[in-house]
Amino acid sequence: MPESRKPKIGLLGIMQELYDDMLPGITERQQKYGQQVADRLSDVVDVEFPGPARNRADIENFMDQFNRQHLDGVMIVMLTYGPALRTVRALKNSHLPVMLANIQPERSVTAEWDMADLTYNQGIHGAQDMANALVRTGYKPAVISEDWRSDAFKSFVEDWARAAQTAERLKRMQLATFGQMPGMGDILTDPAAFMRKIGPQADHVSLGLIYDLMQNTSDKDVQAAMEEDKKHFEIDPDLSEENHAYAARFQVAIEKFLRAHDYEGFSIYFDAVGDDGRFKQIHMLAASNLMAKGYGYAAEGDMNTTSLVAMGHTLAGDAHFTEMYAMDFEKDSVLQSHMGEGNWKVARRDRPVRLIDRPLGIGGLDNPPTVLFMAEPGEATLANLVALSGEEYRLVVATGEILDTEELPHVEMPYFHFRPDHGIRATLDGWLENGGTHHQCLLLGNQTRRWELLSRILDIQYVEV
Repeated sequence: MPESRKPKIGLLGIMQELYDDMLPGITERQQKYGQQVADRLSDVVDVEFPGPARNRADIENFMDQFNRQHLDGVMIVMLTYGPALRTVRALKNSHLPVMLANIQPERSVTAEWDMADLTYNQGIHGAQDMANALVRTGYKPAVISEDWRSDAFKSFVEDWARAAQTAERLKRMQLATFGQMPGMGDILTDPAAFMRKIGPQADHVSLGLIYDLMQNTSDKDVQAAMEEDKKHFEIDPDLSEENHAYAARFQVAIEKFLRAHDYEGFSIYFDAVGDDGRFKQIHMLAASNLMAKGYGYAAEGDMNTTSLVAMGHTLAGDAHFTEMYAMDFEKDSVLQSHMGEGNWKVARRDRPVRLIDRPLGIGGLDNPPTVLFMAEPGEATLANLVALSGEEYRLVVATGEILDTEELPHVEMPYFHFRPDHGIRATLDGWLENGGTHHQCLLLGNQTRRWELLSRILDIQYVEV
């Protein structure tokens, strides 16, 4: 199962030895300040602070430690002014994303300040020197100027650290696809360019491996999966034990395969299942339950969106695969749904998630047990990864509201109305003008800053519509 943990970042606190003679004890004082910053953030990120970096050797040593520790990123804090040229070689040798926190120990300048207080709080011009060095070294750092004790500062660092953690996870990620819909052009990407720019290795894999695992999956494992379903879902009385057991066996086999080969996401084209000739159902229940366990998923062999859902799990948690199905001009919304896959962790909390017996002609197989729910009303974010040309990618993002609407009794798959903040006309025009594709990742809440920070780290285009 994909890991779930707090981001881990290094705090590179920079000062210089020049001030020790002028202000004895300044290094110890500023080290205490740096530790206070780390402690302030400790409930949202794990911070490694090795102490003040007072010269080039310290900087290069600490940055080397951060890289060898496989941290997610580095936050630079100017404990005093320090010449930024000393950081250049350490930055060139690092693979970690960087955030520049323009902060200082005290919130306000008062009449009691003396030259010592000015020295303790002079990080701003060091931050300017450092920002110039970062940009000229090729970085696009995240930056924030804020009171370090504020909630705004903590929130920004958490958002950036989640983005940095996501980018690091992408570098190690492997994704599996079982077939791909012919002629569906907007899901296509060059796998080599995708790996170079976004990070994941995307493998085309045989369904025969899943079939073999199904034959070797024990009834005990199948029963355990079914019992988990009974904890989470209201089971349709029309759903036969046989059909439910087959869907559970399919799910257990897929998860065993993913675990055995360190895959963090997958996609299955429904006709690949039907055309194989050995399967009785397509994979609706497996897709939904494995998304709820933190795996990336998208339909029809779409590796771009599979990676996006995997990103979403780390970026904000409980990512959901969906697509725009139909426009509702009266509600100024888009009905979001897909064939039956959905992360039930985003379901309305005031209604049960149902597991239904569902006739479905797609794939030409038996009824696939399908989760049915509406998403939790409130603020939400849709994101879409567009492959443009070569290593050029674009992230298209829209914010809006999941509406509290009536149920649609004849819709037998997860669904909800999404009202974009800018209205469906302007939002969909922007979506189409930017080449937005027909598969999306949904996250509850406004997650635009995290998506934008991730785009900055990956060095891809970011567009809000």
